[in-house]
Amino acid sequence: MTDRPPPRLEWQTAELVEGRRETGTARTLVFIGPSWTSYLPGQHVDVRLTAEDGYTAQRSFSIASSDGAGRFELTVQRVPGGEVSPYLVDDMQIGDQVEVRGPIGGWFAWRPENSDPVLLVAGGSGVVPLMAMVRERDRAGSRVPFRLVYSVRSADEAIYADELATRSSSREALTVGWVYTRSVPQGHERPPSRLDGSDLSDLSWSNHVTPRCYVCGPTGFVEAASQLLLDLGHPAETIRTERFGPTGE
Repeated sequence: MTDRPPPRLEWQTAELVEGRRETGTARTLVFIGPSWTSYLPGQHVDVRLTAEDGYTAQRSFSIASSDGAGRFELTVQRVPGGEVSPYLVDDMQIGDQVEVRGPIGGWFAWRPENSDPVLLVAGGSGVVPLMAMVRERDRAGSRVPFRLVYSVRSADEAIYADELATRSSSREALTVGWVYTRSVPQGHERPPSRLDGSDLSDLSWSNHVTPRCYVCGPTGFVEAASQLLLDLGHPAETIRTERFGPTGE
């Protein structure tokens, strides 16, 4: 008996039913339509746009929502000069449609049946798939402890700031540590600087606890954060990464 290859993912139509502004350059888009039965937090989808002359452009975006058949959310950060993200952030209207393909990926995904503590490390819009994990934890009724270290230039550029504040008001649900690299809000004691080992160690567990670590953000951030985790003694096999380059949208 031979293993069957996985089914080929087909392009499907998704319709925008809701849009929410997250920051000046980021927007959450809620879609319905695809026939997916489920998806995992950490997975992504391909989005394809087709112009009137037949020209197509496609990009990959992380799913932001917890599991929901036929309904999913993307939070998109506008990339200056991009072909896809400016349309999704600034121009797409309720009722407009795009083509989507997915869900894609599994190695970076978090599954509610996993009982290990979870350390999330986000740079900028890299918080999107990590927020999907936070939301899925609550949806599934998991009591696995989650800790998030979120590095962002300034408070104005922090995606999901209000939701994270609400969720972290109960330490049982989520602990959030903020790292501002350019400017800090009033009352924030840590001066603006890049993520360093102390930021991660302050939110890590004692030596006898080995959390699953999920790191997402621009390539340089992910490489630096992963090395910091290794330097702190986190085994390489517990660190999972997802990165995007400067041309990602």
